[in-house]
Amino acid sequence: MVLNLPCRSLSSFFHLLKHCQSIDGLKPLKSLLIVQGLIENKLLLRQFLKSCFYLGVPNLALSTFYKIPNPDLFCQNLMLKGLSNCGLYVDLLSVYLKCRFFNCPSDDFTFPFVIKACSALGASEFGKQIHCIVLRKGYGRNVTIMTSFIDFYARNVDVEVARKLFDETPEPDLVSWNALVSGYCFNGLDKEAFGVFRQIQGMNIKPNVSTLASIIPACNRLGYFCFGKSLHGFAVKCGYFLDDFLVPAFISMYKSEVDLSSAKKLFDFSVERSVSVWNALINCYMQNERFFEGFELFREMLRNEVRPNSVTFVSTVPSCENYFDICYGGSLHCCVIKHGFGSQVSVLTALMSMYAKLGEISSSEILFDQMPCKTLLSWNVMISGYVNNELWDESLVAFREMQLEGFSPDVVSIVSILSACSNLGGISLGESIHAFVFRRSFETNIDVSNAVLAFYSDFHLLSTCFRLFERMANKNTVSWNTLISVYGHSGQKEKANIILHQMHKAGGKLDSVTLLSILSSYTESENLRQGKILHGFAIKSGCDSDVSLTNAIISMYCNCGELDAGSLLFDIMPERSVVSWNSLMTGFRHHNLSNNVLALFAQMMNENQRPNQVSILNLLPICRLLPQGKSIHAFALRTGMIEKTPVLTSLIFMYARFGKISLSLLVFQMGKSWDISLWNAIMSVHVHAKNAEQAVAVFRELLQISLEPDSITVLNLISSCVLVNRLNLADSVMAYIICKGFDKDVVVSNALIDLYARCGSVVVARLLFDNLLEKDAVSWSVMINGYRLHGDARGALELFSRMQLSGMSPDAITYSSLLSACGHAGLVEEGRRVLNSMVADGVSPRTDHYACMVDLLARAGHLHEAYDIVNRLPFKPSIGMLQSLLGASKMYGNVEIGERIFQILFKMYPQNAESYVMLHSIYAAAGKWEDANRVRFIMEGRLLKKVPGFSLLGD
Repeated sequence: MVLNLPCRSLSSFFHLLKHCQSIDGLKPLKSLLIVQGLIENKLLLRQFLKSCFYLGVPNLALSTFYKIPNPDLFCQNLMLKGLSNCGLYVDLLSVYLKCRFFNCPSDDFTFPFVIKACSALGASEFGKQIHCIVLRKGYGRNVTIMTSFIDFYARNVDVEVARKLFDETPEPDLVSWNALVSGYCFNGLDKEAFGVFRQIQGMNIKPNVSTLASIIPACNRLGYFCFGKSLHGFAVKCGYFLDDFLVPAFISMYKSEVDLSSAKKLFDFSVERSVSVWNALINCYMQNERFFEGFELFREMLRNEVRPNSVTFVSTVPSCENYFDICYGGSLHCCVIKHGFGSQVSVLTALMSMYAKLGEISSSEILFDQMPCKTLLSWNVMISGYVNNELWDESLVAFREMQLEGFSPDVVSIVSILSACSNLGGISLGESIHAFVFRRSFETNIDVSNAVLAFYSDFHLLSTCFRLFERMANKNTVSWNTLISVYGHSGQKEKANIILHQMHKAGGKLDSVTLLSILSSYTESENLRQGKILHGFAIKSGCDSDVSLTNAIISMYCNCGELDAGSLLFDIMPERSVVSWNSLMTGFRHHNLSNNVLALFAQMMNENQRPNQVSILNLLPICRLLPQGKSIHAFALRTGMIEKTPVLTSLIFMYARFGKISLSLLVFQMGKSWDISLWNAIMSVHVHAKNAEQAVAVFRELLQISLEPDSITVLNLISSCVLVNRLNLADSVMAYIICKGFDKDVVVSNALIDLYARCGSVVVARLLFDNLLEKDAVSWSVMINGYRLHGDARGALELFSRMQLSGMSPDAITYSSLLSACGHAGLVEEGRRVLNSMVADGVSPRTDHYACMVDLLARAGHLHEAYDIVNRLPFKPSIGMLQSLLGASKMYGNVEIGERIFQILFKMYPQNAESYVMLHSIYAAAGKWEDANRVRFIMEGRLLKKVPGFSLLGD
């Protein structure tokens, strides 16, 4: 049919094609091509396909090509080249397969495009099949094709296979060397890439733009900044300086400079600022956390009518999540859609991350669901987004679904999901992930090993942490810091110090995090020397410029009682954060220096430092007047801090301290009804105000709204029951505790034992004690005190003996209960043994211990021994202790001891009328009326009167 057409028709068609400059003009020509049967004219067809690609309509070329009954080699190669240039690799492989079906031959021009498509699509198996075809057709020694395979294997299979293929290439050219360098860089093997570059230099092969474009980022990652600058000089000398590929690479290289001056100069000197050049500088700003300037550069790029690409948006999105708010993020998302990147996976992944970090996790989910082709990175972003937004269960679901979709978790997935397990308190979940890590051989990865170590440290499983640490093949500073931190937070300061010394000996680099981990455990005066040593080390190593570390050192000095040192360090700080102010403020508050706290807060406001909720929490407990508390309440309202639960609970307690329970209730009602901390606070307020019925009513109300109580709630409930003192209520509470599993908490069980002992059922208290799976010192003390309350001193002493045999060390409260029990039972010898045992165990007796012993001896008539204890006290005796001995002197008629005790009381408490009355009674009982009258005369002269007795019973 084509042969019958006049030559004039063919020449007319060529003329039309030649002058066709629009897509709209090509479409009618395509129709004419098919209708007139001109599609079989190879020359005409090739010209039409070229025009399609030239005008940017590859789809028109594709639809035309599929109409060709028997494509030839030239048409095939033309299509492959055009589709490759447009990045349409799926269509490229489809065209190639069609040509193979029609037995269209392939040549050395065909295969590089097909191999490139396989590489871009990650089609490793198909690429290997092409390799077999290439070898079968005898192109195995073709350098161009082998170079394409070097790039393919390096990016999709194994870089070592690529290296082997390179070594087998007979005469590799510079393009082959560049493919190998690029392959090593792609796989993160920068040192190997640098080695290949050295080989290129050794063979006197002159590197070209592609070589430099690959090796400069490798130098940057390796920290070879000087060598990179040398390459910059080489590029200028060779005339490569203004190449579009190299300018972005050099700009990125200079991002390590603090002021980015060199990067900006390179950008300014660029003649043609392509999108890659803009992207490079934007990325420099973002990498240096100069988000505002980076975003402004992006806006300038748009004003200059430079069309952004996916890399631009991926680089710019972090500015919204780190510097701006959701409004800017939403605007940037609109810009993404406007420029046609709304379905680009890399851009969608960046937007998902931004929305998740800004707390808009629902927007992240929408984008994730709309994603046409999910990647491992997008799954990881979704999982970490759930974790960062405290949606722990959702992160576990996503982790499971990711595997069901055929994606194998990587290091990022494991680290994120371990964090979720830790926050869920799921030790078994974390152990399952640990097993998964072991099964997939992830334990060799230092980041995964550190994440597993951190998981177990969150549960304070010290032995597990230590064994895991010992088995780690590689340890870095993070590994050491995690182990030091877990021992420090578990109260094992000595062990933490030992590990710190081991780290130093092993050559581990102590950083500010190391010092922060150990300093946080120094809370006693005996830790001061070690704290000073670490402070000295921080100064010597230059870490003292770290504001967070300086804050920790201030806290250490304050905790160890060196407030002057803490204040001095605070005063000389060149830069202070709100934590700096809070650290010193907390130190003052813990040492009851209320005026200093208020003065520091005033200074903080004068220096325009905005307080945070910790500042408010330091102020509220020291308010001396109700108006002060109300002022702080008003400040919290004005600044929005009132929404924070700790601030609300502190306000509740503050108003309760001033007896304003109604205001406490008002603050409680302002909070979130589902927050158990607020319910605990209001219950505690009612308990301290002796409103036991109200506390129980609050507990009943929280159950009615289906709010789950915690152990603090239950402890408040038990305290309420103690006040009510009804056994039937105690039984109901115990049943609830067992039903909800709170009985496994030793603190709750101890409180329950105390409740039953105080309600009169010491038998039930003892049953609860005996059935405890784990007993601490408080368990023993509470049970011993229970026997004391019931006057069973023998029972208390027998239990004390068992406590010592069990290896549990009694504390000061245990001894106080025992001495009181002995005192009420008159067991003098046993009391002496208890006091001697206390001293032998290294527990320093306090006023209450000596008071019990003096009372015991005095009641038993051992007045001289009791008086001897009073004389040898390391501190001033209490009025109760002295009056107890004075009363015993009256009982036993010992005037001499009575006079001595009165002299002590007279010096300490000259206006105490009761002491005069007791001495008068001693003289009267001994018949010394003259002395008795003298005492009465002194009382009258001092205007002291005996407080009259009264009866609670009516007439």
